[in-house]
Amino acid sequence: MKASIRRRYGTPHHIKIENVDRPIPKDNEVLIKVYATTVNRTDCANLTAKPFIMRFVLGLFKPRKKIMGTDFAGEVISVGKNIKFFGIGDSVFGFNDTGSQSQAEYTTVTEENLFRIPDNIDYKQAAASLEGASYAYTFIHKVTLKSGQKVLINGATGAIGSALLQFVRQNDVKLTATCNTKNIALIKSLGADKIFDFTEEDFTDDNEKYDYIFDAVGKSTFGKCKSLLKERGVYISSELGPYSQNVFYPLLTSMSKKKVIFPIPYPKQKTVPFISNLLGQGKFKPVIDREYLLKDIAEAYEYVMTGEKTGNVIISVHP
Repeated sequence: MKASIRRRYGTPHHIKIENVDRPIPKDNEVLIKVYATTVNRTDCANLTAKPFIMRFVLGLFKPRKKIMGTDFAGEVISVGKNIKFFGIGDSVFGFNDTGSQSQAEYTTVTEENLFRIPDNIDYKQAAASLEGASYAYTFIHKVTLKSGQKVLINGATGAIGSALLQFVRQNDVKLTATCNTKNIALIKSLGADKIFDFTEEDFTDDNEKYDYIFDAVGKSTFGKCKSLLKERGVYISSELGPYSQNVFYPLLTSMSKKKVIFPIPYPKQKTVPFISNLLGQGKFKPVIDREYLLKDIAEAYEYVMTGEKTGNVIISVHP
């Protein structure tokens, strides 16, 4: 099979498409024919091993898994003898932030990490509903959203932000979002009540006070946003922040009224069923920016690493 390979940490130029042996499923695994995957922020961190802490998970000096890819959507074509809940022909999807080796024509997955794709959702939509949406789930489940509250999402056009905007919109809250000029119509269509065009204005100059500020791109800080929070407001960022401050701020603010929460991810067994339910009900539609073929995956990584993508970038493995 063809697979996206990198043997050491580095740039997209270190990624090669190579022919490798197709994996054989173990007794507790299924073999998936991958139709679609994405290149996402986690993939880029796995490629570069940045921040450095990634090396303690992926391999200190070189990656343990040579095949790239964290999420997938595809078809079950073979099952191990201990598989109980999936059969040949099932349409499935899944995500593993330490690597699913899914930027390849086939991958093997254990049963507990596999989920059925809802009816009427195609493989590309399914693949685009995983990584960013899983992290978006974490934001809204670290707090308690109540009717009438005010929420600000900084960076509402990425994979996390565009999913987070739709998840928050399920609640009766006043929703403010930031984006660039070209995406104003998109963000409005996803449910934002108020929009800041960050190319023209700084949202931290806002006069409103918010119950929650969700920084889905990690490009602001608690210090910059503190004045916008209500007396018992909460700030959550998707990034560690300068000098990893968002890891320490939860402790430092534990005795204060305005707090920082670090969004330690929930297990996929919680996030994916929630996402799948909204997909099936038509209450969540992942945003897809561009689509690349597997042979052009290095180009896809280069684009994602510019930080300019809107929503998700799809890799079509079996067009």
